[in-house]
Amino acid sequence: MSKRIEAKFKINRRLGANLWGRGKSPLARGKENPPGQHGQRRKKPSDFGTQLMAKQKLKGYYGNIGEKQFRRLYDEAVRRRGDTSENLIGLLESRLDAVVYRLKFAPTPFASRQLVNHGHVRVNGKRVNIPSYQVREGDEISVKTKSKDLALIVEASQSPERDVPDYLEVDHKDMKGKFVRIPKLADVPYPVQMEPNLVVEFYSR
Repeated sequence: MSKRIEAKFKINRRLGANLWGRGKSPLARGKENPPGQHGQRRKKPSDFGTQLMAKQKLKGYYGNIGEKQFRRLYDEAVRRRGDTSENLIGLLESRLDAVVYRLKFAPTPFASRQLVNHGHVRVNGKRVNIPSYQVREGDEISVKTKSKDLALIVEASQSPERDVPDYLEVDHKDMKGKFVRIPKLADVPYPVQMEPNLVVEFYSR
């Protein structure tokens, strides 16, 4: 097992959740204790601990986003009109790396970020290599012509583990898709329960 895969599974075990719903996760095999020598000594968390855990789960799910970047997304969610927790989910799902993952062009959010970083992805025909780039409604996301036959992309597109949600359209034959609309929390196919309202509480303390 590679160090990167081990690190991802460590996130799962630390948070006590199979974040991406993958069969290879230790939690899918019933190993629910967090990593470390004293991992089995889990106490009931405080309100602060519960809020922190909700924040860590959401950050972890999207490829372990850094705190500064995540806080900027939260501040933007607050600035926008409407429900802050729904705005936060919409901003997270609008990230280019998240859209590439949802379109099944990559098997994990981590792999999706790598594809974007390495220039394999196009937005409206133009190369974009910034994973945090905010995709807009109506934007076309495609895989670079020379990259369409990459094993990682082909295997991800054919995987039965996930379905493409209905706020996206995809053509896996041409490896392109469309960001139809910004989703609400209820639209997003999280394998585990996400609680952005607790993230709002955490930052509102």
